[in-house]
Amino acid sequence: MTRPVVYDVTRLVTRALNPTPNGIDRVDFILARHFLSGAGGVALAAAALGPRLAAAEAGLRSLTDIETYWNEFIDFGEDKIYERLVAALGAAPAGRTAPRIARRDWGVVPENWRAMRRWALRLGRPPSEAPPGAVFFNASQFPMHKEWHLRWLESRPDVRPVFFVADLLPLDAPEFFRPAERDKHRLVMGNIVRRAAGVVVASASVARRVREYAEEQGRKDLSVCVAGLPVAPAFERKALADPRLADTPYFVLCSTIEPRKNHMMLLNVWRELVEREGARTPKLVLVGKRGWHNQNVLAMLERCAALRPHVVEASGLSTPAMRRLLAGARAALAPSFAEGFGLPIAEAATSGAPIIASDIETFREIAANSLDYVDPLDGPGWRDAILAYCDADSPRRIAALRRLEGFPRRDAASFFRIIDEFLGAL
Repeated sequence: MTRPVVYDVTRLVTRALNPTPNGIDRVDFILARHFLSGAGGVALAAAALGPRLAAAEAGLRSLTDIETYWNEFIDFGEDKIYERLVAALGAAPAGRTAPRIARRDWGVVPENWRAMRRWALRLGRPPSEAPPGAVFFNASQFPMHKEWHLRWLESRPDVRPVFFVADLLPLDAPEFFRPAERDKHRLVMGNIVRRAAGVVVASASVARRVREYAEEQGRKDLSVCVAGLPVAPAFERKALADPRLADTPYFVLCSTIEPRKNHMMLLNVWRELVEREGARTPKLVLVGKRGWHNQNVLAMLERCAALRPHVVEASGLSTPAMRRLLAGARAALAPSFAEGFGLPIAEAATSGAPIIASDIETFREIAANSLDYVDPLDGPGWRDAILAYCDADSPRRIAALRRLEGFPRRDAASFFRIIDEFLGAL
């Protein structure tokens, strides 16, 4: 690709306040590093004076600082959250609630706030001074609902705006989101449809939905590129199961606790397992922060005595520790009602964990027949699958491990090549 890229780091620099990355953070990071490392790359961020340009080196330094705060580069043995999690999986609970393990690095937060303030108060150059013929790329959809962040494009028709769209779920399934999200996402997609020279998505199902939405808004010529997401480099390194957990059957669900991820169904399944299996009930590890509209789930975690010995909640786990946790799991669980891609599935597959997943279109597209599919509403089906996987050598689990060998791998080089060729052709 010969076009220089102005990469929007506005959301990315705020991630200094989050102890671990989520899916869109992963996408934002790999694209930022790719484009800011390329010839002519420039960073752009919202500041007190409006959007401002910054040298690519400033953006790259922020990436490294944030990844260091996320503990992306440590050994799993240095992760205190992981060590507490291992201890919790092997111990009888002492409190009245399911164990909750969270990272709280208050000593680091002031430093991160200072880094964010440097971006917010940056004078920099106005975006009207972007390189001639550049691509403006935003991967996070933030703050695409704010017209002032994009208005500079009107004076620079030579700059080609391109956006990564994760999904349209706030519009298509608003019941899973905060009430304001639907209107906000409508503004985001309105600006994208009106201004974009092109859109990048991670799955064909999202591409189809973007084209449908654009046509509904009167835009029939929107170019859409499908580029399957690669996993973070840390997941590509082989991890071995923790021998301390060899005699502890456990399952892992990695996601924010929010309605779309279907935690409530899974907790009800676990409560039934406790009634049937008693002390033989496997452990369930919920990895992720608490999100929204989750009062019923939190009530189960905090007040259901039956779940207390068998469910552990953990947030702030480093990527190396997450890889090791997955390597020893009986299975990774993905009971979501809807997804735009499902990066945790690819991460689990790369880590060697068999996966029991919702039978939804997106998962079928990205994983083909390599997963063990169960309808997200079929509680008994999930119960039976989990029971079958409790024995590491059960026929169903062995078959799942064999199928996992056929999981479609998506490498970073192919991902960037597809996107670079798309941008070069705009």
